[in-house]
Amino acid sequence: MVSTLPHSTPILDLEPLAALRSHVSGRMFGLALVLAGLGLLAAAWLSICRDVARAGESGQIEALALVRRATVLWSLPLLPAPPLFSRDGWSYAAQGMLTHFGISPYDWGPGILRGPIVEAVDPRWMSTPAPYGPLPLIFGDIGAGVTGNPWLLVVGHRMVALIGLVLLAWAVPRMARWTGANPALAAGTALASPLMMANGVGGLHNDLLMVGLMAAALVAAAEHHWVLGSVLGGLAAAVKLPGGLVCVAVVLVSLPVGALLVDRLRRLALVAVLSVGTLVGVGLMWGLGVGWIGALGVPASLNTVLSAPTLVGVALDGIFGAFGAGFAPNLFVTVVRNLALAAMLVLLGWIALRGRTGDKGEGVRELSLIMGAMLVLSPVVHIWYLLWVMPFLASLRLSRTASMAVVTVSVLAGLVAPLDSSLHGAYLVIVMGAMTVAVLALILLLTRHGRERIRHIAEADLIKIP
Repeated sequence: MVSTLPHSTPILDLEPLAALRSHVSGRMFGLALVLAGLGLLAAAWLSICRDVARAGESGQIEALALVRRATVLWSLPLLPAPPLFSRDGWSYAAQGMLTHFGISPYDWGPGILRGPIVEAVDPRWMSTPAPYGPLPLIFGDIGAGVTGNPWLLVVGHRMVALIGLVLLAWAVPRMARWTGANPALAAGTALASPLMMANGVGGLHNDLLMVGLMAAALVAAAEHHWVLGSVLGGLAAAVKLPGGLVCVAVVLVSLPVGALLVDRLRRLALVAVLSVGTLVGVGLMWGLGVGWIGALGVPASLNTVLSAPTLVGVALDGIFGAFGAGFAPNLFVTVVRNLALAAMLVLLGWIALRGRTGDKGEGVRELSLIMGAMLVLSPVVHIWYLLWVMPFLASLRLSRTASMAVVTVSVLAGLVAPLDSSLHGAYLVIVMGAMTVAVLALILLLTRHGRERIRHIAEADLIKIP
């Protein structure tokens, strides 16, 4: 009811389903059903987090097994589902088909294709090039060589996204041990939250694979060798360019304590060569080249309400426009976005040259700061961009207040997932859905039992495991 399907999908031939989807009341029923399911998921997740938060050092193996078992069981029903709460999965399938036909998705949009493969693609992106790195397009090319069925292709893309979830399951407990946090609770927060299930697994966004490769790159650099971390960082950038930011943390954790400036610069240069070489090499090897560079501005063509620079710029444009200042349209949006980008570059330079070296726990903190700043300063932010930072925040030894904030955001980000653009301007549905989310949030987070669960999670004994 809240997911777009290709018009030719056989399931839409069922008259009762078609009737429900064609009326606002039917869509509201579907939305209410989905929100109720997400509420049940959130309640179960909070209970699991409460249980694993109490696990001592001797119970970590069982607690981690519980988290991983819940993650698998909650993910399985979503495997055959269409892309939930977003149309991006259908775009991935179409872009993979373009690649299979030898047409560069960096030069052409899905609109040049015909048939079921483009029936569910968001019209906004039909004529725009792909803003992703070459890795998702390669996977899409391989899938398109097996089948032309768009539903099967998006299921294939979900399987690719789940590679990121597997990498997080391996990396997050290790990062938590570095910082002295509870590994099972960190894994539960990162892997099985409503945020992850609704946006990562259900939404099958490329961001899940990107952040999984980022986490693997950091662990590989700290526990194995910086060369492996650099290559994995390059692969993360080959999914989405922000994934390459992990390379700053790769440099810091792989250097000895108190490394000199010249050592930092040398390692930065070597890591940059390897990671950029991996990013460019993957594209050249598959014949895609570096066309993603020209497509990087595609996401910024959309103004999103979660982007702080965009909100500030739009507000300034509106204020000066109201007074008839005569400035060019969107002048302040562009200026503020550029200032935010400059601030991000300054922060990266500061962390790279001044951050503590040789400390694995500090590397997780610095990467959390980098990705958090990227989230705040990005010109475009969607709800699933929270996946960029949550696995690293979950791995930190946080204060009670910060822990409660992470838990609360993880719940709310899952509950609001159905209110994305998939509702296609059904404003009544959006309003009713928002009201339902508010009620569910009050039940889950503000009732006595809800508060007790969050308090037990936030006050979990922190465990140092060598």
